[in-house]
Parts: sequence; structure tokens; C-alpha cells
Amino acid sequence: MAPVEDAHGREQGEGRLVLAGTPIGNTGDATTRLVDLLATADVVAAEDTRRLHRLAAALGVAPRGRILSYHEHNESSRTPELVEAVREGATVALVTDAGMPSVSDPGYRLVRGCVDAGLPVTVVPGPSAVLAALAVSGLPSDRFAFEGFAPRKAGERARVFSAVADDERTLVFFESPHRTGATLAAMAEAFGAERPAAVCRELTKTYEEVVRGTLSELTAWAEGGEVRGEVCLVVSGSTGRPAPQPADLVDAVTELVRNGYRMKDAVRETAARAGVPSRDLYDAMTAQRSGPVPKP
Repeated sequence: MAPVEDAHGREQGEGRLVLAGTPIGNTGDATTRLVDLLATADVVAAEDTRRLHRLAAALGVAPRGRILSYHEHNESSRTPELVEAVREGATVALVTDAGMPSVSDPGYRLVRGCVDAGLPVTVVPGPSAVLAALAVSGLPSDRFAFEGFAPRKAGERARVFSAVADDERTLVFFESPHRTGATLAAMAEAFGAERPAAVCRELTKTYEEVVRGTLSELTAWAEGGEVRGEVCLVVSGSTGRPAPQPADLVDAVTELVRNGYRMKDAVRETAARAGVPSRDLYDAMTAQRSGPVPKP
């Protein structure tokens, strides 16, 4: 006789850990599978139970299982309990405040505990701030590395940036809003002031903003006012060669203008791609239009 399976395709009595991605800002990004999981899981382990209740209410779902807290301060003590629940046949859903569990959030220890115990671990994919920021940054996305939060202390931060300064992959960092300016300045020091980058903040939320430019330009932008909200920093990888001179990019700007770009937009986009200050490129365009100054 074939094993009896439940609505999730698991054999009755077989437990599993399910890592579930939650919206990073807009609750409309929640998947149908997430809603079903919250409604049917035997245990929901949440980074913040209050935020889970708010999310469930917004999604119109009433979790039927036990809701337990699972955060950085109780991971060690709660992991054995949750592993045992899976061993006994429970579906344990793990959610964090936003995005995918275990990506700069609690989850790794629980996954490792279940894997070491030979218990099933699966995933309900969902929004990811890392991939969202990478996608909208306008920087190369074929190869990238996620570096999490930069160290708070200046010395440690400088050492981390120095270690990845020659990495050719696009780099993605999380950062708190009040440290964004200092981190951008440290990046400019370690990676070079003309390295292209993007500040992505409040992704999927009402005040979503993506600011693109060189690290020197972004540092000046951050110093010009208070940075607010959830922040991702995306930095172009090292090219291993010096940035081109603004005068070398005049033809590229001219071609974009011929294709319908406004001069300002053509200069900004070309400068960001090449890693030169947009102001210098604009000056080069102005000089070419003016032509050589006649000799007296």
C-alpha cells in the first residue's frame, strides 16, 4: 500500500523544516505558498512574533500552529527544541522580519541542526533585498558576492574593504541608515572614489529610492541630508584597469543623445558605467562643443 500524503506532498508523520521568504516591504509580494504555510504549519518560528501577527493579519490568515520566537538571542537554546519537533513529525515554518531566513538573519543554526539530524529541509522562496538591490542597481549582475553588514568600527571596516577591493564581482552590502555616509566614504577610500555604486533604500516601499553614481558622488549625496530606511549598497567589482578619461567618453554620450537621451541623462549613465565623475564628463562635453579657444 502506497504511503498516505498530505496536502504538501509529504508522507503522514514525516516532519520538515520550511524556510519561508516574507515580503521586504510590500505585503503584496507574499506568495500563495507562504499564506498556505502560515495557515497549516504545526509550528511557526518567527524572528519577531509581533511582526508575524501583523503580517498574518495583513494577509488575512490565522496561523493554527504554535508560534514561537526564534532570534539571535535564543537561537542556541531553541534550536534543539525545533529540531526535535521536526523529528517528531511537525512541519516547522521559519520566518524572519523580512526576506529569506538565514541571509543576515536567524536560520543557519536550525538548518544545520536538521541537516545533521538527517531531517528534511525545504524552502518557500520569496522576496530578497539582496537580489532586488542587485537587479535595480544598474551594475553587472552575472557574478556577485553578498557581504552582509559592514563592521561598525572604522578599523575593522577598512580591513574588510581592503580584503575585497580587488574582487571583480559586484558586491552587495546591508547598512543601517545612520552609518551609510561613513560606509560610503570608507568604500571610496578602499575601492577608489570613482568606483560605480548604487544606494538602494526602502525597496518595494512607498519611498523607494535608488541613487546611482560613483562612490565619491554617493558620499556627497549621503552627507547632504539624513539617509532613512532600509539600505542596501551595491558596488561594482574591480576592473583591474584605470578608469577612462572623460574626454574618451564624449562619443559614447553623443551616441546616446542621438538615440533620444537628454544630455543630462546621457552624461549620468555613461559616467556611472565608466566610473568617472559625471561633472567631469559634462565639462568634457562642454569643452568639445565650445571647440578650441582661438589664439590671439
